[in-house]
Amino acid sequence: MSEIRAMQDEASEKGKLQINIVSSVTSYPVTNAVISISYTGVPESTLERLTTDSSGQTETIELNAPPEEWSLDRNNERQPYSEYTLDISAPGFEPVSIAGTEILANTKAIQNVRMRPSDNGQEEEEVFVIPAHTLYGDYPPKIAEEEIKPVNESGEIVLSRVVIPEYIVVHDGSPRDSTATNYYVKYKDYIKNVASSEIYATWPANTIRANVLAIMSFTLNRVYTEWYRNKGYDFTITSSTAFDHKWIPERNIYESISVIVDELFSNYLSRPNVRQPILTQYCDGKRVTCPNWMTQWGAKELGDQGFSPIEILRYYYGDDMYINTAQEISGIPASWPGSNLEQGSRGEKVRQMQEEINVIAGAYPAIPRINPDGIYGPATAAAVEKIQSVFGLPVTGVVDYKTWYKISEIYVGVSRIAELT
Repeated sequence: MSEIRAMQDEASEKGKLQINIVSSVTSYPVTNAVISISYTGVPESTLERLTTDSSGQTETIELNAPPEEWSLDRNNERQPYSEYTLDISAPGFEPVSIAGTEILANTKAIQNVRMRPSDNGQEEEEVFVIPAHTLYGDYPPKIAEEEIKPVNESGEIVLSRVVIPEYIVVHDGSPRDSTATNYYVKYKDYIKNVASSEIYATWPANTIRANVLAIMSFTLNRVYTEWYRNKGYDFTITSSTAFDHKWIPERNIYESISVIVDELFSNYLSRPNVRQPILTQYCDGKRVTCPNWMTQWGAKELGDQGFSPIEILRYYYGDDMYINTAQEISGIPASWPGSNLEQGSRGEKVRQMQEEINVIAGAYPAIPRINPDGIYGPATAAAVEKIQSVFGLPVTGVVDYKTWYKISEIYVGVSRIAELT
């Protein structure tokens, strides 16, 4: 308890937190959920009490956090984030408790929560305890593997091309732990979770981009080669740092990381004449060293020096590393039109996007319905701005690459259940 009090006293700066809550069954927003926020370890002291709006969102609040410098200094040994506990309840849903939401100074944290509808009035609280960030806690180092998998074994390669999956199956433990739970996780959500678990969101944007590219390429190598399924397992990847990445159920993500993943999610790393994404392994470069692999702290320092993402990656993996783009993205109604849609745009892509917005508006009342006439006018721009605001994108009123796929993702999420019912 004294350690908690001491950490609170050192929390001299502010971070931000917004909470988004949806139903785990319908993906519809949960309205009028009540969230009590306390310091982790001091549950009797409620700091804030928030309520979700018609979009399932709370207002963005400020919370105490340690100095930002602590997350920027490789030699700092103090915990650079504050930890908060969220106790969440909503009529018709089972309560949720999340202990360990991490708040960094001068950074917006986003806590996404999926609540289970209660069964016949029976309520059993779901409890999640978020472990330490990998740059602060002690985790097993990555067991080295070849970065390119052999392709001459029968059945080794299942896919003929790189496809961005809609979902992956995450085994929350080491591969041989048969008691660990398997989670079906949206691919982008998985990448955002891992990046938020393994690097600090206060780092330079190009450092974050380089790390996100490495995480995605590694993950897509597991998908492309069916690595675990070819060994008889029923999952795509694990949450063990000895084998894969650290993924944590219900942990918060960070806005700066989320925006970059939305920007880059169809990319991966490749080498000349190699079809599969490269298994880009890395380590922290502080507790663990890894020659010929990227180090996270080293990438941070290169970002400080102005290196671009590809320059950071080539510094560690060699000059023949390239950023590639997958041509197919699973689970979306139609691919990106190739250029921005904005006021004055016309055509089938505009009409399709307008129809998707109207379906989303059925679940999110704050988003206005529009006439699906294929003409991008002021009403369409206003609806797009509202979607961008609700779902954490830069509010421009222009449907760029990130916004197109975000609209598709939300549309699929809310329309699937509607079709089933």
